[in-house]
Amino acid sequence: MSGHSKWHNIRAKKSAADAERGRIFTKLTREITAATREGGGNPDTNVRLRVAIEKARENNVPADTIKRAIQKGTGELPGQTFEQVFYEGYGPGGVAVLVEASTDNRNRTSASIRHLFSRYGGNLGEVGCVNWLFHRKGLIQIERNKEKEEDLMLTAIDAGAEDFREEADYFEVICPPENLFQVKEALEKLGAKLISAEISMVPNTYVKLSGEEAQKMLALTNALEDHDDVVQVYANFDISDEEMAKFTAA
Repeated sequence: MSGHSKWHNIRAKKSAADAERGRIFTKLTREITAATREGGGNPDTNVRLRVAIEKARENNVPADTIKRAIQKGTGELPGQTFEQVFYEGYGPGGVAVLVEASTDNRNRTSASIRHLFSRYGGNLGEVGCVNWLFHRKGLIQIERNKEKEEDLMLTAIDAGAEDFREEADYFEVICPPENLFQVKEALEKLGAKLISAEISMVPNTYVKLSGEEAQKMLALTNALEDHDDVVQVYANFDISDEEMAKFTAA
């Protein structure tokens, strides 16, 4: 898990540092709309929507903007219509890539995503070619605390987690999506400092990359995540911290 999860942490910090406020808002509100279309407009029964709303609030998205994004998802709000689209393909080194997008023009978005795959040494595949490699899971990252590691693990498992993993600078908890908030709340009660809590597509296997292939894969992931129509990008690469640092410094 370390490769792709680490990259998302770096991306979050980078976005907070240099992205335009409006661009962040657009990404967050599209995620709210996509989550609403997938599971309905009630955050009490739609875990993905609840996570999306929390992220939006953390980034100071106004309540009215959040409400409109939900109404777009439920169809209550007339106007521009967006549809949810998934793209599957392979990156450098045979890495599996799953892209979720929200678009008002499927042809435009498909051509653009295909171009990005090709530009960075990958190729867009057919529907179903890689999604079997991923499973939807709740994913929680916690700041490392070796003194409390056993308590954190036992608390997470007791609250419904399936796995507890130790990474270089954080702990990672995997759980069924419907258990995300009960695990999160149990960890917070214990005093854990959470880095993130989200619904993610977790890979079954990973592809270790280094050198030029690693740099091309990070460039592809970065370009896809910067695309205006892209909501989420998932990939099963495992790239070292050193390679990631080299990319962000370039």
